Amino acid sequence: MRIFGRRKGISWRAISEKALAQCLGQPTLTALSATILIRRRAYYEALEAASKDSEITPWLGWFAGIAIEAQRRTEARVEFLIDKTRLEDRLRGQLNERQEKALVRMLREGPEGFKGGLSAGNYAAITGASAATSTRDLADMVAKGALTRAGERRHARYFAGVLLRPASPVTLDERGDLH
Repeated sequence: MRIFGRRKGISWRAISEKALAQCLGQPTLTALSATILIRRRAYYEALEAASKDSEITPWLGWFAGIAIEAQRRTEARVEFLIDKTRLEDRLRGQLNERQEKALVRMLREGPEGFKGGLSAGNYAAITGASAATSTRDLADMVAKGALTRAGERRHARYFAGVLLRPASPVTLDERGDLH
C-alpha cells in the first residue's frame, strides 16, 4: 500500500487543502494545488523518496516549503488583482475595442505577466488589426499608461502597466533547510 501519492482517485493535494482549511477553521485562500501543479516533478520526486522509507521529515520539509511558496503565490495574485482593477478603473472609456481586447488578454496571464512581452505582431494576431493600426494603438496605450514599452522598432515589446510580482520559489538545501 502506498502512503503518499494518488491511489484510487485520492488527491493528496485536495486532502492537504482540506486539512489546512479544517485546521484554520475556515476556507483557505492559498494556491497550494496550483503551486504543487507547477512544481509537479519535484512533488512526485518528493513523494517517491518519502514512500521508500518510513522517514517523513524530508517530505514534511518539502511540503512546508511548498505551503510557504503557495502563500507567496496567493499574495502576489491578490496584489496583482488589486493593481489590475485600479488600472482598468483608470482606463475605463479611454481604450478602443481592440486595445481592451489585447489588454484583457495580457492581464489574463496574472502576476507572471505575458511571457516575452507583447509585440506588434502579437497585437495584430489578437485583435485582427493591420500593422499600421497596431503600431498606433500600442503607442496610444503606452501614452495612457496601459502598457510600458521595452526595446525599439522590431524588437519593441509591451508589458501591462501593472507592477508584476511573481512569487519566488522556496527551495530546500542539502540539510533540508528552507530558503
